[in-house]
Amino acid sequence: MNLRDLKYIVEVAREKNFARASEKVFVSQPALSMQIKKLEDTLGINIFERDKQNFLITPAGAEIIKKAEIILRESEEIKNIAKNFKDPFGGEIRIGAFPTVASYFLPNFVRNIHKKFPNLKIFLIEAKSTELLDKLNNGEIDFSLIAMPINDENLIGEKIFSEKFLLATPKGHPFSKKSKIQIKELKNQELMLLEDGHCLRDQALEICSWVKAFENTDFQATSLETLRQMVANGNGITLMPEIAVRNDDKISYVKIFNAPFRTIGAYYRKSSVRKSLIKEIIKLAK
Repeated sequence: MNLRDLKYIVEVAREKNFARASEKVFVSQPALSMQIKKLEDTLGINIFERDKQNFLITPAGAEIIKKAEIILRESEEIKNIAKNFKDPFGGEIRIGAFPTVASYFLPNFVRNIHKKFPNLKIFLIEAKSTELLDKLNNGEIDFSLIAMPINDENLIGEKIFSEKFLLATPKGHPFSKKSKIQIKELKNQELMLLEDGHCLRDQALEICSWVKAFENTDFQATSLETLRQMVANGNGITLMPEIAVRNDDKISYVKIFNAPFRTIGAYYRKSSVRKSLIKEIIKLAK
């Protein structure tokens, strides 16, 4: 049994599919299956139950996978300790961000990191918040930009910025003629929102519930840029965070009195050996 074997079973458990897992670990599916079978034979138990239709993790397998995740995480920490001693402000840093902030915030942020730490290699991971938290706790990323608050005793969070929401409307919409509206004016309005899994969708739904607006259930966008184009073409209205506001001849961005807002934070593991570097990088984001 070695670290490679542990990585294989963890990846299969995450993907719940041998074919997808084999792609993630860059081996063929037969080779992956054979290696896991060898591990099961060595341990004398089945980690997985599988046939053509079903995939299950056995009770023993679940315990083994939990321990394997810890071992893999600790092995990465050992590597990071060595790297940190050799070059505290060099090597690699893996930064996560969710889609509704990544494309608007990261370009300038990364440029500032490169200026201060020219020897640092930066890897960017864009994913939804739940996936970012998993990657953070699994040691796959060093820190991540995530909407606050997050309740996780293993993580430390630092506020980066807060931003208000504006109402994005097509030109000619009744609201487009106003510079500001009262939030209560959104009552009974139909808003286009992002699809499930986006934290911005959850925030928008909270606002809708609060003011008694409702969602346009005929359409859910995959990105803010899709929402923007839908508004520009007269398909409806939406809430847009300040960071995503762009001048557009077809869209009016209307301010809201006592506007709802979201707060973006940077989260990293309490146990991280790269805290000093991460804290210096976070300063560049504020």
